[in-house]
Amino acid sequence: MALAEGRHQSDAAPRTPVVKAESSPVTRPSAAYAWSVARIALGWIFLWAFLDKMFGWGFATPAARSWINGGSPTTGFLKGTDGHALGGFFGGLAGQPWVDWLFMLGLLGIGTALILGAGMRIAAAAGTLLLVFMWAAELPLASNPFLDEHIIYAIVLVGLALAGAGNTLGIGEWWGRTDLVRRYPVLK
Repeated sequence: MALAEGRHQSDAAPRTPVVKAESSPVTRPSAAYAWSVARIALGWIFLWAFLDKMFGWGFATPAARSWINGGSPTTGFLKGTDGHALGGFFGGLAGQPWVDWLFMLGLLGIGTALILGAGMRIAAAAGTLLLVFMWAAELPLASNPFLDEHIIYAIVLVGLALAGAGNTLGIGEWWGRTDLVRRYPVLK
């Protein structure tokens, strides 16, 4: 090593080794596409639940019990919680207009946000809250002491938000650059 004007080798500034960055499994293109496909699929589950309960297309909701025909989108599930640990609480919410509206707006908003890839933070938080309530309504679970698909979906929602899954096959990157989201980052 050449010495700078009158300095000894021990006086020279230490060199920082150059470390070549490798992509993490979450940032690899194949992982980004997998997270995005999971995002869209989970978004479709929420959006489909909204559409079927709204219009009664006969999959889970018959037309006669659809929301547009005067049915309650929450009554079937919440009345089915009788005999469960928290069944009295959740059963009392069944058919309440404010609960129906919150539930349907939640399904629509979460599903739309996931499919578009925008508003992932709010969609993950709202979806996790909704899923945890649905999980709690079924306690004790019939097939597992504590884990069911509601908790798995909630974990996936959090993973989608943390992985930035809205940026691939979605409008998340554009959405994140808007003035509104820059002003209120929670909307990302």
